[in-house]
Amino acid sequence: MRKQKKRRGRGLGSGQGKTAGRGYKGQKSRSGGSIARGFEGGQMPLQRRLPKRGFHNAFADDIAVVTTRQLNRFADGTDVTLKLLKENKLVSKSTEAVKIIQKGKLDRKLNVAIERISAGARAAIVAEGGSVAT
Repeated sequence: MRKQKKRRGRGLGSGQGKTAGRGYKGQKSRSGGSIARGFEGGQMPLQRRLPKRGFHNAFADDIAVVTTRQLNRFADGTDVTLKLLKENKLVSKSTEAVKIIQKGKLDRKLNVAIERISAGARAAIVAEGGSVAT
């Protein structure tokens, strides 16, 4: 059996009448009387107390980085795609953009199909006999 919701403000005999559980007076007793997120009772809020530095571009793409060293886990001749990187947990499931950079030695022959790739990583993949399709 489902529990019925409390019907507030429906007369004194209901137990939730008159002030309907809001108490007397004050901001929280009024309709629409909610306190804004981050409000600290008139004290300067933390978000405004802390210094702001630099520039943050809200429209920038969040690009995950994968190194050539990490690509060594795949066997020779593997087609490296975004889907494969997600399956092997090199990038998170929500990642939309990946860039491969040259860091560490690559000793596999791979076929890479990733849009963003550094010049050094491209050279390392081709040097091992692999291919890069963008």
